[in-house]
Amino acid sequence: MILDGVEIEDTFAEAFGMRATRLIVTADTPRWARIAGDTATGFATSVIACGAEAGIERDLSAEETPDGRPGIALLFFAVSRDALTKALRDRVGQCVLTCPGTACYSGLDEGERLPLGRSLRYFGDGYQAAKRLGDKRYWRIPVMDGEFVCEDTVGQVKAVGGGNFLILGKTHRGVLAAAERAVEQMRRLIGVIMPFPGGIARSGSKIGSRYKGLVASTNDAYCPTIKGIVKTALPPSVDAVLEIVIDGLNEAAVGAAMATGIRAACAGNDGEILRITAGNYGGKLGPFHFRLHELLA
Repeated sequence: MILDGVEIEDTFAEAFGMRATRLIVTADTPRWARIAGDTATGFATSVIACGAEAGIERDLSAEETPDGRPGIALLFFAVSRDALTKALRDRVGQCVLTCPGTACYSGLDEGERLPLGRSLRYFGDGYQAAKRLGDKRYWRIPVMDGEFVCEDTVGQVKAVGGGNFLILGKTHRGVLAAAERAVEQMRRLIGVIMPFPGGIARSGSKIGSRYKGLVASTNDAYCPTIKGIVKTALPPSVDAVLEIVIDGLNEAAVGAAMATGIRAACAGNDGEILRITAGNYGGKLGPFHFRLHELLA
């Protein structure tokens, strides 16, 4: 398959099951909502070392939030219910509760409920108060600029993590430009995040290592500087590779994001991008297989 002069390899991206939730964080201004979102989703690129994968899904207008203030939607992913619960408690407690003027609400009503406000309320040291509106319960925690309002529980669903594709090209500059085009278009979609810096990962990994205790290491088959001494997957003309990893609330969202991103990466190709491929482990890592030719058919 050739798309805008780029070879699309006949392979699949292998993804795995995760647990996920959406939080809605509001603040007095869009700027402070974004600051809270950026802080809460920092150091959340991979569950390998961060415990959770997180990112900003989209900005929200005042008409889209529970309290009529500007806000931001955040998606959090983890490998288990317990891991997701801990990540939410720690990240909201340290990064949202501390941020001037914020409040925090559940952005998912479906699925099993996870504790949030009921865990953070203890920061109020006995001065916190519960408030019920309709069928939802909130906690009002006194802080120095007023009070932090946080929903008692948040919904969580089964999700998909690790969808991906790799962009192979002649130069770092050309591959980066293609990856940026892809991320720009993918960020317009709802239900997905690209958790790595700027949505792009240069340090693709493989399972395992020659060093004991290291669960993942550099994907040497796609590292251009050592292609002369390893079993490389790169042709001689490729001198740069970047990967885009996608987490989504469901399988369809991940597939749609991959297709959108690949098309954007290839669009307007001036000969810099040579191939699009994907990372998999022969079907041993996870049950979700996103076949590139099928996504683009």
